[in-house]
Amino acid sequence: MIHLPVLITDLGLILAAAGITTLLFKSIKQPLVLGYILAGLLVGPHIKFIPTVTDNESIHIWAEIGVIFLLFSLGLEFSFKKLVKVGGSASITAIVEVVFMLLIGFIAGKAMGWSTMDSIFLGGILSVSSTTIIIRAFEELGVKHKKFAGLVFGVLIVEDLVAILLLVLLSTLAVSQQFAGVEMLTSILKLCFFLVLWFIGGIFLVPTFLKATKKLMNDETMLVVSIALCLIMVLLAVKVGFSPALGAFIMGSILAETTQAERIEHLTKSVKDLFAAIFFVSVGMLIDPSILVDYAVPILVITVATVLGKFLSSGLGALISGQPLKTAVQTGLSLAQIGEFSFIIATLGLTLKVTSDFLYPIAVAVSAITTFTTPYLIKSSEPFFRFLERNLPKKWVEGLNRYSSSTAGITTLSDWKVLLKAYTFNTIIHAVILIALVFVGARYLQPFITANIINGNKGIIISLVVTLIIMTPFLWALAIRRIERKAYSHLWLNKKYTRGPLVALEILRIALAICFVGVLIYQFYSTWLAISIGLLLIISGMVIFSRKLQGFYNKLESRFLLNLNAREAQNAQPEILPWDTHLVELVVAPESKLVGKTLVELSVREKFGVNIALIERGKIMIPTPGRDERLYPNDKVLVIGTDDQLAMIKELFEGSVDEQTEASFPKKDMTLQKIVINTNSPVYAQSIRSSGIRETTQGLVVGIERNGERILNPDSNMVFENGDIVWIVGNNKKVPDLLK
Repeated sequence: MIHLPVLITDLGLILAAAGITTLLFKSIKQPLVLGYILAGLLVGPHIKFIPTVTDNESIHIWAEIGVIFLLFSLGLEFSFKKLVKVGGSASITAIVEVVFMLLIGFIAGKAMGWSTMDSIFLGGILSVSSTTIIIRAFEELGVKHKKFAGLVFGVLIVEDLVAILLLVLLSTLAVSQQFAGVEMLTSILKLCFFLVLWFIGGIFLVPTFLKATKKLMNDETMLVVSIALCLIMVLLAVKVGFSPALGAFIMGSILAETTQAERIEHLTKSVKDLFAAIFFVSVGMLIDPSILVDYAVPILVITVATVLGKFLSSGLGALISGQPLKTAVQTGLSLAQIGEFSFIIATLGLTLKVTSDFLYPIAVAVSAITTFTTPYLIKSSEPFFRFLERNLPKKWVEGLNRYSSSTAGITTLSDWKVLLKAYTFNTIIHAVILIALVFVGARYLQPFITANIINGNKGIIISLVVTLIIMTPFLWALAIRRIERKAYSHLWLNKKYTRGPLVALEILRIALAICFVGVLIYQFYSTWLAISIGLLLIISGMVIFSRKLQGFYNKLESRFLLNLNAREAQNAQPEILPWDTHLVELVVAPESKLVGKTLVELSVREKFGVNIALIERGKIMIPTPGRDERLYPNDKVLVIGTDDQLAMIKELFEGSVDEQTEASFPKKDMTLQKIVINTNSPVYAQSIRSSGIRETTQGLVVGIERNGERILNPDSNMVFENGDIVWIVGNNKKVPDLLK
């Protein structure tokens, strides 16, 4: 008898339970995540009356794979460019929310008598909202086009990065079991170092590789390569002491900057859905129903703290960032839940064995409750704003409106701010690259050369020279390269106050470059004489070959920027958004009444108060289209307007089909039919064109058999003869009546 491995049996049980529960939850229009958790509860060890999973260890391995692909997909939606673009409003809102929820979670935990570590992890669990749940709710409620939705998405992007930082910090805290300031700072610096290094290296190498192999990449190879890149980054992350989830997230965010991002996201979606389902089922398996009963009061307290705390903290953050009261209220109520990152943080506590058993099921229960409440909170956000507007003191409302208007115009930067920002980025980026090169040269290149090519002192010298040559362009960029020339010139011309600080900045840059060279040489030779000679040689080389170094570095920088901006350039949208308007891309549905009409006939500006800024038709771009331009099916139209204006015109773009028209000719009635012509047939001795078959039967003659000869797609002038066998595609109810 063939023996079936337990892992396959358990996997079949998990997927069967997940399939049944998700069908149920789909029918009652509830989030599938809750269905997966329920499936895990049913097949877990705490429910005895149905078959349960036996090999829990293997399932946890599958769940770990699920976390990897879940974070990989979140990375694909994240993008560091999006993080830069979210601006101050989203960043301030996210930071205020995270800080407040960390405090609220910690205080709530301590108030209920929990341990310090449980309270800290509770704060982390409550601090991150659910991207998956919010996006789904926005799609179902049709509010993605509204202005506050853009702010919410920006907050979610910042929160994703904060969640990654929390995973690292909580891991460090769990291992040390105390608030060790030096260890925490070291972990943060280490994380920042590798984030910058992986981002720079990934953006330089991965898009270049994908472009070079584009012609060889069908869907199958693209899927394999994408997953391979994800797992390679997972290995690198684990190698340097981070979690596998971090590596998957980083590779996803790197691939999100490529022109193939949408394709990769589409191809990996099925893989992500499968393993994410296993992860969420494993989440449910860890829930003990008896704990939920025993901790019903803490669950209720934490749920209330989550909803109120997130509403108040994110709403306050939005107000501080300069958003109007309406946007702040809508944002606060949209973010009032926890989700997938909360599960991962709770799992981390269990894995490291630093949290109590009750924390995990409580987190899942709170997530389930807040998932149910999210759509209702989003739906009630606008009426609640109206209530606040009516009942708050008028001075408060007017003061908030004035504050929002005043902050909207603060966009200018002084020359000093521009210059210092550029110098800071330049120093951080090149310092990270140089540290990495020093490490690689000393730890890997020198041992390899001395072991395999030339040993002894000659091998050390060759290793040092090769490393210095590779470092030289980046040393030049750090020490000599001119940055923000216009701002620098303005400041230099102000002799009285700015020349001294500018000279000090230049000396500091050169000193940093010299330090890096000294550190490198010290890795190979510990004598000061060797270090002095090396410094002299490298400085002389940088001065003599300055132009060549500049040319080489410019090529590297151009390649990096080209890769970084490729996707943005491909999907560029103009910056044309005054006041409280915003830009939305709407697609003309084939059944829309807009199809075939000119813009002057539609009069969208006069009827709806919106402007059409751009029409994208395949590869054709029509900016600021003229009055005689027509709209065609599947045109992508960029429309400028307010929330209310866009909501009205959105329905017009989507269109609707008349139910009577749709029912008059169901798709199933279109069939292939065979008719034999005789002398009594109504179409006998008539041509195909004059017979009226097309008009009266909604049919099309696709073939005729005559005297053993088959005629495919016959000419419309062909005349029907006695004995012809006619093949017609048409309405199966009308064709027989006409031709029999």
